[in-house]
Amino acid sequence: MDDILLIDDDVELCSMLTEYMGRFGFRVTAVHRGDTGLSAALEKPFALVLLDVMLPGLDGLEVLRRIRTVSAISVLLLTARGEDVDRIVGLEIGADDYLSKPFNPRELLARVRAILRRTAGGQVKQEQGLLRAEGLELNPAARTVLLNGSNIDLTDVEFALLEALMRSPGTVVTREEISESVLGRKFHPFDRSLDMHVSRLRRKLAENGAPEAQVKTIRGVGYQLTVSFNPQRAKV
Repeated sequence: MDDILLIDDDVELCSMLTEYMGRFGFRVTAVHRGDTGLSAALEKPFALVLLDVMLPGLDGLEVLRRIRTVSAISVLLLTARGEDVDRIVGLEIGADDYLSKPFNPRELLARVRAILRRTAGGQVKQEQGLLRAEGLELNPAARTVLLNGSNIDLTDVEFALLEALMRSPGTVVTREEISESVLGRKFHPFDRSLDMHVSRLRRKLAENGAPEAQVKTIRGVGYQLTVSFNPQRAKV
């Protein structure tokens, strides 16, 4: 049974989701304030955090910022419908996915399962060995990424995204393929989440010495991991 932390000040919603998710083998701990939710997230190893943006005590985006300074735990952001800024900022900070309120519990369940399948993927791929490309080394079993020997800390979505690109270096991987394999859902042209995850991955690689062009956007098609940069020029 997977433990999920739900941080939301809507007591009725929390009660409904606790009962609903429980039917499918999830144990939900509900907390109704941002500050106490942050403490709970850092004290116990939950499989996933469901995090509302509008919270008393500490808003959800600040909770996410503080979680990301110390943990790569998967976080699904719950946002008000139409609040595009919250969604964009949340993805920039490091949310794995988002869902707009009000939502269908079945859609929430599907998103949760997709995230947890992705985080458990390292165990399935244990015998597939290391992936290497131009100074990058990705270990699916240990879920680690090295650039010229230096560790890069990635969220689960960023790790899955880089893995998908490294399995086809120099080849364009379509948005549809990445959305289904990484996010666990069909690609929607107005969904900005994939672009935001690519942007964060590109920035983290650049901060560790890889050129930003290493993850190249092929407009209207998808993304490509280029394999032409000289690893000797990267920072150690």
